[in-house]
Amino acid sequence: MVSDVSEEFIVTTLDYVPGCRVRRVLGVVSGSIVRARNIARDIIAALRNIAGGEIVEYTELLAKSRDEELRRMVDKAKAMGANGVIGLRLATSTIMSGAAEVIAYGTAVVLEKEA
Repeated sequence: MVSDVSEEFIVTTLDYVPGCRVRRVLGVVSGSIVRARNIARDIIAALRNIAGGEIVEYTELLAKSRDEELRRMVDKAKAMGANGVIGLRLATSTIMSGAAEVIAYGTAVVLEKEA
């Protein structure tokens, strides 16, 4: 009898999970979100840009977007019956001035522990 990986969901940029084998490949899965800047954030960012350094408001905006896209991707993979996503990749693209798409994609798989 083959034992399944624990109930935790595994997401990795690797094409494999050490100690596990891919029992089934379910297909490509993705999650994306389009976020727009707002005027208040832009004013603060412009002031920070003059002084130099990190623009914290945009860092936080992108971090929240990344968390949401990953959650959406995992939800889709779970709906397919997966217990993991391998080969995770992240990308961003400009949709229009002031708006960007952030996307996560990978391969939804069913993993099992190696004997």
